[in-house]
Amino acid sequence: MAGQYPYGGPPPADKGSTALRTVLIGAAIAGVVTVVAGMLIVLQSPEEYGMDRDALPVAVQTQASGQPQQALFQAPPDQPPPLPQITPAPAMLPSTPVRILVKRLGINAPIKSVGLAKDGTIEVPPSDNPNLAGWYRNMSTPGEAGPAVLLGHKDTRTRSAVFSRLGELKNGDTIEVRRQDKTTAVFTVGGVEQASKKTFPTERVYGSRENAQLHLITCGGAYDRTIGHYNDNIIVYATMTSSYRS
Repeated sequence: MAGQYPYGGPPPADKGSTALRTVLIGAAIAGVVTVVAGMLIVLQSPEEYGMDRDALPVAVQTQASGQPQQALFQAPPDQPPPLPQITPAPAMLPSTPVRILVKRLGINAPIKSVGLAKDGTIEVPPSDNPNLAGWYRNMSTPGEAGPAVLLGHKDTRTRSAVFSRLGELKNGDTIEVRRQDKTTAVFTVGGVEQASKKTFPTERVYGSRENAQLHLITCGGAYDRTIGHYNDNIIVYATMTSSYRS
């Protein structure tokens, strides 16, 4: 479900400025202090704060099958996204995305263009259609050089949503995005990250890249009932490795 800033802020106007780096460092330090203090409170009253399977450390989480969850990508926020062990395909001309398909997760969903809300944050896809992904139109289109960003809900108040199983993707899995120009861009997953919303890796997700990349974002981690949203984001990083005519 969506929170106040469910998918991080928009890309910075000047990614290389000293002021931005200072703000990011300060935010990271403040986030660490907040997390430590919060954990001390939660450990004293685990039931009150919903200490369930989702709140466990990643290393000991298991999937529904009982198998250990894959190791998640971890790096400082200013590091580039992980790349798959396969040669990237040449970027294509821009074309609006219309549908995303992830066979491994059973995803076959239409894509809606989204922009910025009045408060300057990125819009979220409408929650009344759980099988709907949002493409952030101020970034690249899927298949074009640079990062294309698709957003989707994990769940709604009554059911799971389009990206509910996003964290199950593994390195080497493929994602297809059909485009308005009748081509389909095929992306290979390079890594999956679980990041706190308090220290969202803005540069890694929204920063400029030479290759055609696809970044999928949804909510994850523990659900905070007091404020009504999840504490983390699940981010999938993928690179275009082929394309074909639809």
